[in-house]
Amino acid sequence: MNTAPTGRHRLPVLAAVAVVGLVALAGCGVDIPDSGRAASEDGSAQPTVESASQPTTIPAAQAGHQWAPIKTAAITSGVQTYTQGGQCTANFVFVDDAGNVYLGQAAHCASTGKEDETNGCKAGSRPLATTVTFHRGGSPAGGGDVIGRGQLAYSSWLTMQRGGEKDANTCAYNDLALVKVDAKYVPQVNPSVPFWGGPVDVNTSGTKSGDQVFSYGNSSLRAGLAALSPQSGASHGDDPSLGGWSHTLTSPTPGIPGDSGSAYLDSDGRALGTLSTLGLSFPVINNVGDLDRELTYARAHSGISGLKLVLGTESFDPARLDNCLRSSPPIPPPSPPGFGPQASGTTPTACTAGR
Repeated sequence: MNTAPTGRHRLPVLAAVAVVGLVALAGCGVDIPDSGRAASEDGSAQPTVESASQPTTIPAAQAGHQWAPIKTAAITSGVQTYTQGGQCTANFVFVDDAGNVYLGQAAHCASTGKEDETNGCKAGSRPLATTVTFHRGGSPAGGGDVIGRGQLAYSSWLTMQRGGEKDANTCAYNDLALVKVDAKYVPQVNPSVPFWGGPVDVNTSGTKSGDQVFSYGNSSLRAGLAALSPQSGASHGDDPSLGGWSHTLTSPTPGIPGDSGSAYLDSDGRALGTLSTLGLSFPVINNVGDLDRELTYARAHSGISGLKLVLGTESFDPARLDNCLRSSPPIPPPSPPGFGPQASGTTPTACTAGR
């Protein structure tokens, strides 16, 4: 099924209510309106083409860092990221040959344009070196607590614009940015996806219709209730016309504004992609950019030597949500200001205790 991207999911803190009014039940990020547009030049290093024979992943124990235990780690996949006020959700953890640690987010999280500007080869973006902060407990009332900082080190949008990318699917769906974590916060990082565990590898084969997928959103619209963060859904199957760049899916609890960039795992716990765009239909259709292609593009054009996805320290458990739902009492979902209870096909429960 060919679902064109119709809106990004970064949620503006000051315009959260307006965005929710437009996309009611789903979305992926939160943006703050901006009066200026940054230049397209990203000032990045010359591209470093990685050999196809070089591994794209690395086990956590071999990545050169002492990762924080998942129970106490402050910075993980699923943490809230704020770029000049706009809130998104981090996806995976990456490292390079120099020992730097990166947290992935959607490239459109640094957008300076409108929600419907989805062509990364044309849309405006803030430049590299823009400060990105990591937060806990962000909500419609405020940004919560700052738990770390980093700088925008790679943007697929800026890179495509610099290189004159022409492929329509690449321009539409290559939506990955890397935030270099400041060294002082690296000891607080764990590469696992909260609740589910993994990733155990990168998905290189796509999805078939009905394949189950798993994610962990962290929109500020959920008012900090982690029990609403675990998400699962089903793929619609891959549309050959998209060249493998995007996967469409529906879920009882779809991504909402602020979830932009969230990590998606396939049914085997492999990194499938990153939440990118929202189709305006019901049931809500989310578009997930293909991580294999996004990472391959970054390795070829970012100038970051030895860029690799770090595998999780925790094993992947797709049955955890079902087990938890059977043993946990329900909790009421939050309602954004001016709106009634959120509709959902799944009753939220306190299933994330202890992650």
